[in-house]
Amino acid sequence: MKLLIDYADLDSIKELIALFPIDGVTTNPTILAKAGENPKDRLVKIRELIGPDMDLHCQVVASKKEEMVDQARKLVALLGENTYIKVPSSGEGFKAMEELTKEGIKITATGIYTPLQAFLAAKAGAKYLAPYVNRIDNLGYDGLGVTRKIQNILEANDFDAQILAASFKNSNQVLDLVERGVGALTLGPDVFKGLVNDKNVDFAIKTFEEDFESILEEGQTFSDIL
Repeated sequence: MKLLIDYADLDSIKELIALFPIDGVTTNPTILAKAGENPKDRLVKIRELIGPDMDLHCQVVASKKEEMVDQARKLVALLGENTYIKVPSSGEGFKAMEELTKEGIKITATGIYTPLQAFLAAKAGAKYLAPYVNRIDNLGYDGLGVTRKIQNILEANDFDAQILAASFKNSNQVLDLVERGVGALTLGPDVFKGLVNDKNVDFAIKTFEEDFESILEEGQTFSDIL
């Protein structure tokens, strides 16, 4: 399973990479707009920060197939081969996915709210399917249930595609899909920090440090005696 950062703030990305086992970054037009910088420049800076080997997901901003295809080609040329192009899971989007897949461009199908959208995107060649877990909940449906159904569809049809679940509000949602074994999760900084936000862990670490200090000379650390 891959774990990605759903954010475009450079300082936050750098901080999370320093703390967690991160596989890449996902963005969308809204996330890039909140960054307050020319979106092309911000995407280039993110790629420079994470390096060429990490996955970077960025989205086309178009409603017609021809423009989606044109933007996708330009984005891959700009950001490198480990770039996944997020294409909306619509009729025009499915046709764009088919064309881009034939060219060897990796696709993340985005804007998924139903299992049938995911099925069609997988048929069209998408490598990742991105259901919006919490947004589905906010529409009165079961975001986790929809995501599990998509996983069932992938396994039953032996598709060469994986889930990249997005839009989480808490760590319990994350845990549910980790247990189910979906392909990837992308989380915002607040959700990331909630994964290990346990005062018991902090207390245990502090206790271990204090106990060890009691058998060392003043100012000495474990590293000093190794």
